[in-house]
Amino acid sequence: MADLATTDTAPVDPATWTCPAPLRDQPVVVMGHGGGGALSAELIEQVFAPAYGNPTLAALTDSAVLGLGGARLAFSTDSHVVRPLFFPGGSLGDLAVNGTVNDLAMSGARPTHLSAAFILEEGVELAVVGRVARAMGDAARAAGVTIATGDTKVVESGHGDGVYVTTAGVGLVPEGVDIRPQRARPGDAVLVSGPIGRHGVAVLSVREGLEFGVEITSDTAPLADLVAAMLAVTPDIHVLRDPTRGGLGASLNEIARASGTGVRLRERAVPIPEEVANACGFLGLDPLYVANEGRLVAFVPPEHAEAVLAAMRAHPQGTGAALIGECVAEHPGMVVVATGLGGTRVLDLPLGEQLPRIC
Repeated sequence: MADLATTDTAPVDPATWTCPAPLRDQPVVVMGHGGGGALSAELIEQVFAPAYGNPTLAALTDSAVLGLGGARLAFSTDSHVVRPLFFPGGSLGDLAVNGTVNDLAMSGARPTHLSAAFILEEGVELAVVGRVARAMGDAARAAGVTIATGDTKVVESGHGDGVYVTTAGVGLVPEGVDIRPQRARPGDAVLVSGPIGRHGVAVLSVREGLEFGVEITSDTAPLADLVAAMLAVTPDIHVLRDPTRGGLGASLNEIARASGTGVRLRERAVPIPEEVANACGFLGLDPLYVANEGRLVAFVPPEHAEAVLAAMRAHPQGTGAALIGECVAEHPGMVVVATGLGGTRVLDLPLGEQLPRIC
């Protein structure tokens, strides 16, 4: 394993890096409710969905697809909190743009416009706010979107965490494209666009002052162009999902439950960088649950899988794409992993998040 060191002399306590598993009957909000796992799902299903109650929201996709004047519009919103604000390979500004751009792309949309709302804590340096804003502008230009409107609020010192950013975005969905988790079918090939886990470990390494013998950089990137290349092969892609909070494991479970199918994953086929595997091994984390910010998972009909995979590998954001499993009729609503030792294990929906506050 790579050498491990801290950047200061203070003792490192790995127990401080994860939230204790919260009780399921907690009467108050706990960190696990924001982790993208079972507690997040319960919060949505038991609080927000009944309060809003409409068929569009009930689909629970990364972005809603709305019919407006003959066009199909994808619409999404996302709040971004990360500590530290800047980390190897990215920053809060990059995440704020790429997170919403990618949510739109997971519906097959071509993103066009974003809004940006800042919540600033009294006392934060204006130079820091400027760095975040410039990063957002650079990321928007790279993604081909316009930040068209926004808002700013300031809260008293001690009532925030420096800078929070909320972005909303819109994009156009091409004709003939119907991408949603309910469309997963037995026989679908499960593809991932590249190595997983870099974003979560990159943020953790800076936050806790850890060194793993090599710098691990975030994979944050816009994915709309990659999705367009995949749709150019066939518009009949069944499901797309960017495995952010809760990682690949949470995304696959959400798809399996929404579609009533099972997923069979081949552990050795999942591309996990050696430095990520080493870091997760030391910290006791499962890389399948570590957040990503520039990767997608796709469910593709088997007759198109080879061509779509080739198109992914030909794109800069998909050079490490791999076939990692298949959708099956057995064990509906469950994800089962074929391990490298020849056994199987259930990859369940995580309760909360292994690494809080990283997206």
